[in-house]
Amino acid sequence: MNFKNYAVPYTVDEQYSKKVAYFSMEFAVHQPLKIYSGGLGFLAGSHLRSAYELRQNMINIGILWKYGYYDQARNLDQTLQVTWMEKLYSFLEDTGIRYQVTIHDHPVWVKVWYLNPETFKSAPLFLLSTDVPENDYVSQTITHRLYDANVATKVAQFILLGVGGAKLVDELGFNPDLYHFNEAHAISASFYLYQKYDRNIDEVRKRLVFTTHTPEEAGNEKHDIYLCHKMSYFCGLSVEEVKKLTGLDDDAFNHSLVALRFAHLANGVSQLHGTVSRAMWGKYKDVCPIIAITNAQNWRYWADKELYRKMEEGNDYWWDDRKKYMKKRAFELVADQTGKVFDPNVFTIVWARRFAGYKRAGLLARDMDRFNKLISDIRHPVQIIWAGKPYPMDYPAINEFNHLVHLSKNYKNVAVLVGYELALSKRMKQAADCWLNNPRVPREASGTSGMTAAMNGAVNFSTDDGWIPEFVNHGNNGFVVPKADYGNMHVEAVDDYDLNKLYEILLNEILPTYYDNYDTWRQIAKNGMRDVRYQFDAGRMAHEYYDQLYK
Repeated sequence: MNFKNYAVPYTVDEQYSKKVAYFSMEFAVHQPLKIYSGGLGFLAGSHLRSAYELRQNMINIGILWKYGYYDQARNLDQTLQVTWMEKLYSFLEDTGIRYQVTIHDHPVWVKVWYLNPETFKSAPLFLLSTDVPENDYVSQTITHRLYDANVATKVAQFILLGVGGAKLVDELGFNPDLYHFNEAHAISASFYLYQKYDRNIDEVRKRLVFTTHTPEEAGNEKHDIYLCHKMSYFCGLSVEEVKKLTGLDDDAFNHSLVALRFAHLANGVSQLHGTVSRAMWGKYKDVCPIIAITNAQNWRYWADKELYRKMEEGNDYWWDDRKKYMKKRAFELVADQTGKVFDPNVFTIVWARRFAGYKRAGLLARDMDRFNKLISDIRHPVQIIWAGKPYPMDYPAINEFNHLVHLSKNYKNVAVLVGYELALSKRMKQAADCWLNNPRVPREASGTSGMTAAMNGAVNFSTDDGWIPEFVNHGNNGFVVPKADYGNMHVEAVDDYDLNKLYEILLNEILPTYYDNYDTWRQIAKNGMRDVRYQFDAGRMAHEYYDQLYK
């Protein structure tokens, strides 16, 4: 295949003819391609699949991580062990494209791989690698680990994605109308474009759009501006020129703030997050407008079609049979990993996603009296599964994971699984009767795991954050903890309130409905399946990006 004057290899739908180059640090397209860590990647992967289904004129640029994010294994006592293993991909095509990018005043060779749209039915994806023999070892390590813990390596990764990605677009001769940055990791591209367009920032601005995913300032990455300069982040500009151009008045280079100043339009990833973002960034001058386009997931990839078929046929017996079969199949994985045999007839709660402090994985187990009562209830028996990957250097999150591992050893009906990637994620959603999600409000910008859980007949039970206010109608298609006056509460008071409400709703509403009124429970699950299919399929999202962000 010839990659000069590249055009997407399918007939483009006229309404999506505008050319877009989409940049993301991670893409979760399919289980074999392990270049993602969590929600950001799951979102980008679904976006690619829906862009392909809708025949959108978009190319995607990411990085081929030699060791992926990390492989989640276990120590001798079953606690989390972080391991890294080289990944090999025979399905990626070598484009033959090689070029150099300056990093730390040093030319670094970049090799480009290609994921053909037909391989996994996703929009064209180009992946950059510095792991070539022409580079010295330090340069090779730039593309070894996603979100490397070393600050200089991480800045180099940002330069590779941004400057390297923008350079690739030129190598391809693609000439996009717009550059879309999924998070601010690629903002270094704007300095490359600034030089390309004769230092005319307006020429850059009219081509840039930006998606922000972080609902709080502390979560937005900042790096020392002198370190960035030393790493050749600014494509030849001096620190003084950068400060003048970006309007930054201190020595912290705030990636998201610069992205919001250089883009002509940005979006938050849920309606609530849009509101939170506008309030958060409103105090800074020269920030572009922020709209909201709620995240979504690709229905065709995630949904259990058989369960939907039974729902459409109105055959409750077969719907129940299918859901039990999905649980039974997923429980084989639980038995394999933990030696515990779960019962498909028992109400199963699953908490599975990235482990991070604000997501409060172990919240239910903070009150051991109530937890023990819940776990040992004979009238309304319960099974609980936890799964998810903490960031490999996030020691508090790893401690929480390990605490739950040790806790689970005391119970036959509590399990903690490792290896939470796309394949296990789908099985966990099929295992769940109840998909538990309890982040501190408003820390979750969107959250998407509950969408795909609903596509597999699980009922969402969540704090009222991210996408949930747009979806859950309490008692009709899911269950939600009513908001308190969180803004005026101390963290401990917030946690106590949410914990009390979780138990209250679980014991007084959810469990009695499941065991004493299963027809109603089944209807709630079906309502969730129906509501999620159209409102939160990534086709709706991919269309809104063209309709609202790219217009």
